[in-house]
Amino acid sequence: MFKSEAKVRVRYKETDQMGMAYHANYLVWFEVGRTELMRKVGMPYAEFEKSGLFLPVLKVFCEYKHAVSYDDLLTIITRLDQLGNVRLTFHYEIRKEEKLHASGYTEHAFINMKGRPVALKSTAPFYGIVFQKHLKKKENKGGQNG
Repeated sequence: MFKSEAKVRVRYKETDQMGMAYHANYLVWFEVGRTELMRKVGMPYAEFEKSGLFLPVLKVFCEYKHAVSYDDLLTIITRLDQLGNVRLTFHYEIRKEEKLHASGYTEHAFINMKGRPVALKSTAPFYGIVFQKHLKKKENKGGQNG
């Protein structure tokens, strides 16, 4: 399955009074993972936006399994999970060493500079081909890690 990995270290400012990472920071780490995945498939967000396309978040879900603390080194594993003509979904895992600490997803819409939804295949077919290629890698692996 095509995936991207990014590393982050929990900073002091990201923790609460109990010394654990504040829950909203997981969404920021999702963004770090998503940004790295976009870069890895050859379309950094900055380039994507220069083409007049944007990916606002429509839905977000995060399931917290175990707390993380100041100075923990985390791995954010991001996968492109679904691709529609107007929407796409990324799946995330946040791990410390091999242990899963949180997982979730974000769903996004393709919009233009006016904030209107656009069909990726007709607006920017090149990006559609790139996304589809990486989804096929996922399907060809049969859901196995790779």
